Amino acid sequence: MDVITSLLLDPAAWAALLTLVVMEVVLGIDNLIFISILTNKLPQAMRGKARAFGLGGALVMRILLLFTLSSLTAMKEPVFNALGHGYSWRDIILIAGGLFLVYKATSEISHATDHKAGDDHDQKPKKSLGFAAAIAQILMLDIVFSIDSILTAVGMTDHLPIMIIAVLVAVFLMFVASGPISAFIGRHPSIVMLALGFLLMIGAVLIMDGTGHHVDKGYIYGAMAFAAFVEGLQMLRRKRSKS
Repeated sequence: MDVITSLLLDPAAWAALLTLVVMEVVLGIDNLIFISILTNKLPQAMRGKARAFGLGGALVMRILLLFTLSSLTAMKEPVFNALGHGYSWRDIILIAGGLFLVYKATSEISHATDHKAGDDHDQKPKKSLGFAAAIAQILMLDIVFSIDSILTAVGMTDHLPIMIIAVLVAVFLMFVASGPISAFIGRHPSIVMLALGFLLMIGAVLIMDGTGHHVDKGYIYGAMAFAAFVEGLQMLRRKRSKS
């Protein structure tokens, strides 16, 4: 209790908590985009439940990782060397997750561009993925994004209560935003293609990070924000041209 009381009375702890919540939400955007795209392929009645499972899995994995901080240190130790780089379990997981994201985004883009019957586009993808398969893919990427998220949290503060609260708040905000974001993506096909492009870029960044070529994510999120701004202008132009 003394530790918690001291943290509550420490302005620096509150500043760290606020900063960490913002960082966790930003890092969770990748996770949220993937969940939104995947759950939109399910029947309407299953989407909310799938998003809850996906974000619940993300929360559980983040909390478990926070309580096993020693394992995170071990995950950064090289297990083998290749091409002049020592690969740790963290690197292997990032590369595997990146390859999966690249494959998933590429296959979805290929399906979207090859599909000719525009009216059927909203129907067929929903039937091509079962609930269990969607949850399995979401949980697979939850592992990758959770490791990235928690390593960031560990680098920003040493206080476990602050990290836990930040993760809880961030996942709650993601859950609140998941429904509107999924609905928005579902209503605008051009947003789907933009989001798939984001996932493709994120997958490439994960692979580069896993191979020892770190890319500052500030550039990535800046590019994503600018692309979303441009797409917003395009949507506004199309809306005004129809009126």
